[in-house]
Amino acid sequence: MCLSTLGTTSATELAEAVPEVPRWFQLYVFADRGVSRELTARAVEEGYEALVVTVDLPVMGVRERDLRSGAQAAAAELVASAVAAGVAGSLTPKEFANLVDPDLTWEDIERFAADSPLPVIVKGVLTPEDALLAAEHGARGLIVSNHGGRQLDTVLSGADALPPIVEAAGDRLELLVDGGIRRGTDVLKALALGARAVMVGRPVLWGLAVDGAAGAQRVLEILLAEFDATLALAGARSARDLDHSFVCPAPWVAPAR
Repeated sequence: MCLSTLGTTSATELAEAVPEVPRWFQLYVFADRGVSRELTARAVEEGYEALVVTVDLPVMGVRERDLRSGAQAAAAELVASAVAAGVAGSLTPKEFANLVDPDLTWEDIERFAADSPLPVIVKGVLTPEDALLAAEHGARGLIVSNHGGRQLDTVLSGADALPPIVEAAGDRLELLVDGGIRRGTDVLKALALGARAVMVGRPVLWGLAVDGAAGAQRVLEILLAEFDATLALAGARSARDLDHSFVCPAPWVAPAR
């Protein structure tokens, strides 16, 4: 599955390069709703199969690593959503975040679900209460995510947030988890805790940086090989056999009171 924001590579080029791969469109909802409607319509026209609405960027978090390294500005024309918003010249991450609507509501999610032919998946939820609200407002799926740990320091990890969300809304939503997937063992743990699938971001970017498309492919091959070995060593014949019995708290974790 390929998650795209319709950036430097056009949606048509992406579809031609990987025709067999399901493609989802990730949407940051701008204050100018016309931009969001335009991008959604374009995603539909280009054959995307789901609309992933990111909800955890009302403001930019304090990203200390970015502050230390000095986040670089990019040409606005390389970011399709910025182009749709009429932005020109250079664009920093903070300037992009300022385009996002801080007043996004559940009614907006319901409107996207009603207006778009694509199923709506909400990305960036960490509580069972919000998971239930997503389902009540028309979402078909949920991506449990803390935005790579960059938005709010000390927030719950996806692994900690996932079990209560599965218990509360697992029969109403397709549940995925994003963030912290670095090894095949991480994939097994997420699936055992109730996720339908995992998403992998930074490792793929690292592979791209090292060796382009071949590097990204190698990262995925490593993850798949590790996951296959982990299943065998854990005594599971397939991913369908995984459940909570395959995971337990680390010995140093205090028991819940």
